[in-house]
Amino acid sequence: MDGDTLYTIGDLARRTGLSVRTIRFYSDEGVVPPACRTAAGYRLYDAAAVARLDLVRTLRDLGIDLGTVRRVLDREIGVGEVAATHAEAMDVQIRTLRLRRAVLRAIAKRGSSPEEIELMNKLARLSDEERRRIITDFIDESFAGLDVDPEFVARMRSGLPELPDDPEPEQVDAWVELAELVGDPDFRASVRRMAEFQAADRARGTGPNDAHVLAELTAEKVGAAIADGIAPDSEAARPIVDELVAAYAASSGSSDTAEFRRELLERLDVGTDVRAERYWHLLATINGWPAQPPVTPMFEWFIDALRR
Repeated sequence: MDGDTLYTIGDLARRTGLSVRTIRFYSDEGVVPPACRTAAGYRLYDAAAVARLDLVRTLRDLGIDLGTVRRVLDREIGVGEVAATHAEAMDVQIRTLRLRRAVLRAIAKRGSSPEEIELMNKLARLSDEERRRIITDFIDESFAGLDVDPEFVARMRSGLPELPDDPEPEQVDAWVELAELVGDPDFRASVRRMAEFQAADRARGTGPNDAHVLAELTAEKVGAAIADGIAPDSEAARPIVDELVAAYAASSGSSDTAEFRRELLERLDVGTDVRAERYWHLLATINGWPAQPPVTPMFEWFIDALRR
Protein backbone atom coordinates (compact mmCIF):
# COMPACT_ATOMS: atom_id res chain seq x y z
CA MET A 1 0.00 0.00 0.00
CA ASP A 2 1.13 3.55 -0.67
CA GLY A 3 2.23 5.23 2.55
CA ASP A 4 0.42 8.42 1.56
CA THR A 5 -2.88 6.69 0.82
CA LEU A 6 -5.71 7.18 3.30
CA TYR A 7 -8.53 4.72 3.89
CA THR A 8 -12.03 5.02 5.22
CA ILE A 9 -13.49 2.65 7.79
CA GLY A 10 -15.38 1.00 4.92
CA ASP A 11 -12.09 0.38 3.09
CA LEU A 12 -10.61 -1.25 6.21
CA ALA A 13 -13.72 -3.37 6.72
CA ARG A 14 -13.52 -4.72 3.15
CA ARG A 15 -9.80 -5.40 3.49
CA THR A 16 -9.84 -7.13 6.87
CA GLY A 17 -13.27 -8.72 6.98
CA LEU A 18 -13.95 -6.94 10.28
CA SER A 19 -17.19 -5.06 10.67
CA VAL A 20 -17.30 -1.29 10.53
CA ARG A 21 -18.69 -1.34 14.06
CA THR A 22 -15.70 -3.32 15.36
CA ILE A 23 -13.15 -1.05 13.67
CA ARG A 24 -14.96 2.02 15.01
CA PHE A 25 -14.84 0.49 18.51
CA TYR A 26 -11.07 -0.08 18.23
CA SER A 27 -10.70 3.46 17.01
CA ASP A 28 -12.79 4.90 19.88
CA GLU A 29 -10.67 2.90 22.35
CA GLY A 30 -7.51 4.43 20.92
CA VAL A 31 -6.14 1.10 19.78
CA VAL A 32 -6.28 2.00 16.07
CA PRO A 33 -6.53 5.79 15.96
CA PRO A 34 -7.32 7.57 12.66
CA ALA A 35 -4.60 9.50 10.91
CA CYS A 36 -6.97 12.40 10.32
CA ARG A 37 -10.58 13.30 9.56
CA THR A 38 -12.31 14.70 6.54
CA ALA A 39 -13.96 18.11 6.55
CA ALA A 40 -17.20 16.27 7.24
CA GLY A 41 -15.68 14.54 10.25
CA TYR A 42 -15.20 11.08 8.72
CA ARG A 43 -12.16 9.12 9.93
CA LEU A 44 -9.32 8.30 7.60
CA TYR A 45 -6.56 5.80 8.29
CA ASP A 46 -3.04 5.52 6.93
CA ALA A 47 -0.90 2.42 6.19
CA ALA A 48 0.47 2.38 9.78
CA ALA A 49 -3.08 2.16 11.13
CA VAL A 50 -3.83 -0.68 8.72
CA ALA A 51 -0.79 -2.63 9.94
CA ARG A 52 -1.78 -1.88 13.54
CA LEU A 53 -5.29 -3.19 12.87
CA ASP A 54 -3.88 -6.43 11.41
CA LEU A 55 -1.87 -7.01 14.59
CA VAL A 56 -4.89 -6.21 16.78
CA ARG A 57 -6.98 -8.72 14.88
CA THR A 58 -4.30 -11.42 15.18
CA LEU A 59 -3.86 -10.90 18.92
CA ARG A 60 -7.60 -10.79 19.53
CA ASP A 61 -8.07 -14.00 17.50
CA LEU A 62 -5.60 -15.59 19.91
CA GLY A 63 -7.87 -14.60 22.78
CA ILE A 64 -5.69 -11.81 24.20
CA ASP A 65 -7.68 -9.13 25.99
CA LEU A 66 -7.89 -5.62 24.60
CA GLY A 67 -5.98 -4.03 27.49
CA THR A 68 -3.00 -6.30 26.86
CA VAL A 69 -3.25 -5.65 23.12
CA ARG A 70 -3.02 -1.92 23.81
CA ARG A 71 0.09 -2.45 25.97
CA VAL A 72 1.72 -4.46 23.18
CA LEU A 73 0.96 -1.77 20.63
CA ASP A 74 2.31 0.88 23.00
CA ARG A 75 5.41 -1.32 23.44
CA GLU A 76 4.96 -1.56 27.20
CA ILE A 77 5.36 -5.35 26.87
CA GLY A 78 6.73 -7.54 24.12
CA VAL A 79 4.75 -9.86 21.89
CA GLY A 80 6.91 -12.80 23.01
CA GLU A 81 6.07 -12.22 26.69
CA VAL A 82 2.39 -11.95 25.88
CA ALA A 83 2.50 -15.11 23.77
CA ALA A 84 4.22 -17.09 26.54
CA THR A 85 1.74 -15.94 29.17
CA HIS A 86 -1.20 -16.63 26.91
CA ALA A 87 0.14 -20.09 26.04
CA GLU A 88 0.26 -20.93 29.75
CA ALA A 89 -3.32 -19.75 30.14
CA MET A 90 -4.36 -21.86 27.18
CA ASP A 91 -2.68 -24.90 28.76
CA VAL A 92 -4.97 -24.45 31.77
CA GLN A 93 -8.00 -24.07 29.50
CA ILE A 94 -7.07 -27.18 27.52
CA ARG A 95 -6.62 -29.19 30.72
CA THR A 96 -10.01 -27.98 31.97
CA LEU A 97 -11.67 -28.94 28.69
CA ARG A 98 -10.07 -32.39 28.75
CA LEU A 99 -11.26 -32.88 32.31
CA ARG A 100 -14.78 -31.80 31.40
CA ARG A 101 -14.73 -34.21 28.45
CA ALA A 102 -13.69 -37.06 30.75
CA VAL A 103 -16.45 -36.15 33.22
CA LEU A 104 -19.04 -36.08 30.43
CA ARG A 105 -17.89 -39.48 29.16
CA ALA A 106 -18.02 -40.89 32.69
CA ILE A 107 -21.52 -39.45 33.17
CA ALA A 108 -22.65 -40.97 29.86
CA LYS A 109 -21.22 -44.33 30.87
CA ARG A 110 -22.74 -44.31 34.36
CA GLY A 111 -26.08 -42.76 33.52
CA SER A 112 -25.59 -40.50 36.54
CA SER A 113 -28.33 -38.74 38.46
CA PRO A 114 -28.29 -34.91 38.64
CA GLU A 115 -26.80 -35.14 42.15
CA GLU A 116 -24.02 -37.45 40.95
CA ILE A 117 -23.30 -35.17 37.99
CA GLU A 118 -22.88 -32.19 40.31
CA LEU A 119 -20.61 -34.17 42.62
CA MET A 120 -18.49 -35.58 39.78
CA ASN A 121 -18.02 -32.16 38.23
CA LYS A 122 -17.09 -30.60 41.57
CA LEU A 123 -14.57 -33.29 42.51
CA ALA A 124 -13.02 -33.54 39.07
CA ARG A 125 -12.40 -29.78 38.89
CA LEU A 126 -10.37 -29.71 42.10
CA SER A 127 -6.70 -28.83 41.78
CA ASP A 128 -3.98 -31.42 42.34
CA GLU A 129 -3.25 -29.83 45.70
CA GLU A 130 -6.92 -29.93 46.73
CA ARG A 131 -7.16 -33.61 45.76
CA ARG A 132 -4.04 -34.43 47.77
CA ARG A 133 -5.37 -32.50 50.75
CA ILE A 134 -8.54 -34.61 50.85
CA ILE A 135 -6.41 -37.76 51.17
CA THR A 136 -3.83 -36.30 53.58
CA ASP A 137 -6.61 -35.03 55.85
CA PHE A 138 -8.05 -38.56 55.89
CA ILE A 139 -4.64 -40.02 56.76
CA ASP A 140 -3.96 -37.38 59.43
CA GLU A 141 -7.27 -38.11 61.13
CA SER A 142 -6.80 -41.88 60.91
CA PHE A 143 -3.40 -41.91 62.64
CA ALA A 144 -3.55 -38.80 64.83
CA GLY A 145 -1.95 -39.37 68.24
CA LEU A 146 -1.13 -43.04 67.59
CA ASP A 147 2.24 -44.78 67.57
CA VAL A 148 1.85 -46.90 64.47
CA ASP A 149 4.36 -48.45 62.09
CA PRO A 150 6.09 -45.42 60.49
CA GLU A 151 6.80 -47.37 57.29
CA PHE A 152 3.08 -48.09 56.89
CA VAL A 153 2.17 -44.43 57.43
CA ALA A 154 4.89 -43.37 54.98
CA ARG A 155 3.41 -45.74 52.40
CA MET A 156 -0.02 -44.23 52.95
CA ARG A 157 1.33 -40.70 52.55
CA SER A 158 3.23 -41.59 49.38
CA GLY A 159 0.05 -42.89 47.73
CA LEU A 160 -1.69 -39.69 46.67
CA PRO A 161 -4.03 -39.22 43.69
CA GLU A 162 -2.43 -37.68 40.60
CA LEU A 163 -5.22 -37.30 38.06
CA PRO A 164 -3.59 -36.84 34.62
CA ASP A 165 -4.25 -33.79 32.44
CA ASP A 166 -6.29 -35.89 30.00
CA PRO A 167 -7.92 -38.53 32.23
CA GLU A 168 -9.89 -41.49 31.05
CA PRO A 169 -13.52 -41.75 32.25
CA GLU A 170 -12.43 -44.69 34.45
CA GLN A 171 -9.91 -42.43 36.21
CA VAL A 172 -12.53 -39.77 36.85
CA ASP A 173 -14.87 -42.48 38.16
CA ALA A 174 -12.12 -43.81 40.42
CA TRP A 175 -11.33 -40.37 41.83
CA VAL A 176 -14.99 -39.64 42.60
CA GLU A 177 -15.37 -43.04 44.30
CA LEU A 178 -12.15 -42.53 46.28
CA ALA A 179 -13.26 -39.11 47.50
CA GLU A 180 -16.61 -40.57 48.55
CA LEU A 181 -14.85 -43.50 50.26
CA VAL A 182 -12.50 -41.42 52.42
CA GLY A 183 -15.43 -39.21 53.34
CA ASP A 184 -17.51 -42.18 54.54
CA PRO A 185 -17.66 -41.99 58.37
CA ASP A 186 -17.96 -45.78 58.67
CA PHE A 187 -14.85 -46.37 56.57
CA ARG A 188 -12.92 -43.72 58.48
CA ALA A 189 -13.93 -45.39 61.75
CA SER A 190 -12.82 -48.77 60.38
CA VAL A 191 -9.37 -47.46 59.43
CA ARG A 192 -9.07 -45.73 62.80
CA ARG A 193 -9.79 -49.05 64.56
CA MET A 194 -7.05 -50.71 62.49
CA ALA A 195 -4.62 -47.96 63.48
CA GLU A 196 -5.57 -48.18 67.17
CA PHE A 197 -5.15 -51.96 67.13
CA GLN A 198 -1.75 -51.64 65.49
CA ALA A 199 -0.67 -49.01 68.03
CA ALA A 200 -1.79 -51.27 70.90
CA ASP A 201 0.16 -54.16 69.39
CA ARG A 202 3.29 -52.02 69.17
CA ALA A 203 2.89 -50.85 72.76
CA ARG A 204 2.56 -54.45 74.01
CA GLY A 205 5.10 -55.84 71.58
CA THR A 206 2.60 -58.50 70.54
CA GLY A 207 2.18 -57.79 66.84
CA PRO A 208 3.86 -59.83 64.09
CA ASN A 209 7.36 -58.75 63.12
CA ASP A 210 6.95 -59.45 59.41
CA ALA A 211 3.35 -58.66 58.56
CA HIS A 212 4.11 -58.32 54.84
CA VAL A 213 5.65 -61.79 54.67
CA LEU A 214 2.69 -63.26 56.57
CA ALA A 215 0.24 -61.55 54.21
CA GLU A 216 2.03 -63.08 51.22
CA LEU A 217 2.04 -66.50 52.88
CA THR A 218 -1.68 -66.25 53.64
CA ALA A 219 -2.46 -65.21 50.05
CA GLU A 220 -0.37 -68.09 48.70
CA LYS A 221 -1.74 -70.87 50.94
CA VAL A 222 -5.36 -69.78 50.96
CA GLY A 223 -5.31 -68.88 47.27
CA ALA A 224 -4.23 -72.43 46.50
CA ALA A 225 -6.94 -73.80 48.81
CA ILE A 226 -9.65 -71.74 47.11
CA ALA A 227 -8.36 -72.83 43.68
CA ASP A 228 -8.62 -76.46 44.86
CA GLY A 229 -12.20 -75.89 46.01
CA ILE A 230 -11.42 -76.37 49.71
CA ALA A 231 -14.17 -74.84 51.85
CA PRO A 232 -13.16 -73.04 55.07
CA ASP A 233 -15.43 -75.34 57.13
CA SER A 234 -14.02 -78.57 55.71
CA GLU A 235 -11.55 -80.99 57.25
CA ALA A 236 -9.16 -80.24 54.39
CA ALA A 237 -8.94 -76.65 55.64
CA ARG A 238 -7.60 -77.68 59.05
CA PRO A 239 -3.93 -78.31 58.11
CA ILE A 240 -3.83 -75.06 56.14
CA VAL A 241 -5.13 -73.14 59.15
CA ASP A 242 -2.67 -74.91 61.46
CA GLU A 243 0.26 -74.02 59.20
CA LEU A 244 -0.75 -70.39 58.98
CA VAL A 245 -1.43 -70.04 62.71
CA ALA A 246 1.97 -71.55 63.45
CA ALA A 247 3.61 -68.98 61.17
CA TYR A 248 1.76 -66.08 62.80
CA ALA A 249 2.61 -67.38 66.27
CA ALA A 250 6.29 -67.75 65.45
CA SER A 251 6.40 -64.21 64.03
CA SER A 252 4.94 -62.87 67.29
CA GLY A 253 7.16 -65.00 69.54
CA SER A 254 4.10 -66.92 70.75
CA SER A 255 2.74 -70.44 70.64
CA ASP A 256 -0.31 -71.85 68.90
CA THR A 257 -2.74 -71.82 71.81
CA ALA A 258 -6.48 -71.24 72.06
CA GLU A 259 -5.78 -67.79 73.51
CA PHE A 260 -3.42 -66.91 70.65
CA ARG A 261 -6.02 -68.02 68.11
CA ARG A 262 -8.63 -65.78 69.71
CA GLU A 263 -6.23 -62.84 69.58
CA LEU A 264 -5.27 -63.64 65.99
CA LEU A 265 -8.92 -63.86 64.97
CA GLU A 266 -9.61 -60.47 66.52
CA ARG A 267 -6.59 -58.96 64.78
CA LEU A 268 -7.65 -60.37 61.41
CA ASP A 269 -11.25 -59.24 61.92
CA VAL A 270 -10.17 -55.68 62.63
CA GLY A 271 -7.60 -55.58 59.84
CA THR A 272 -9.70 -57.09 57.06
CA ASP A 273 -11.98 -54.62 55.32
CA VAL A 274 -12.59 -54.98 51.60
CA ARG A 275 -12.89 -51.19 51.39
CA ALA A 276 -9.25 -50.78 52.44
CA GLU A 277 -8.17 -52.86 49.46
CA ARG A 278 -10.59 -50.91 47.28
CA TYR A 279 -8.83 -47.72 48.44
CA TRP A 280 -5.54 -48.90 46.91
CA HIS A 281 -7.25 -50.23 43.79
CA LEU A 282 -8.80 -46.81 43.15
CA LEU A 283 -5.48 -45.05 43.67
CA ALA A 284 -3.87 -47.44 41.19
CA THR A 285 -6.57 -46.65 38.61
CA ILE A 286 -6.19 -42.89 39.08
CA ASN A 287 -2.39 -42.94 38.94
CA GLY A 288 -2.03 -45.56 36.22
CA TRP A 289 -0.26 -48.05 38.50
CA PRO A 290 -0.29 -51.78 37.70
CA ALA A 291 -3.35 -53.56 39.09
CA GLN A 292 -2.68 -55.84 42.04
CA PRO A 293 -4.57 -59.11 42.55
CA PRO A 294 -7.11 -58.97 45.41
CA VAL A 295 -6.09 -60.57 48.70
CA THR A 296 -9.12 -59.75 50.88
CA PRO A 297 -11.00 -62.93 49.81
CA MET A 298 -8.05 -65.00 51.09
CA PHE A 299 -8.13 -63.32 54.48
CA GLU A 300 -11.92 -63.69 54.65
CA TRP A 301 -11.48 -67.42 53.99
CA PHE A 302 -8.81 -67.64 56.72
CA ILE A 303 -11.02 -65.75 59.20
CA ASP A 304 -13.96 -68.04 58.43
CA ALA A 305 -11.85 -71.17 58.78
CA LEU A 306 -10.21 -69.95 61.99
CA ARG A 307 -13.55 -69.01 63.51
CA ARG A 308 -14.91 -72.51 62.79
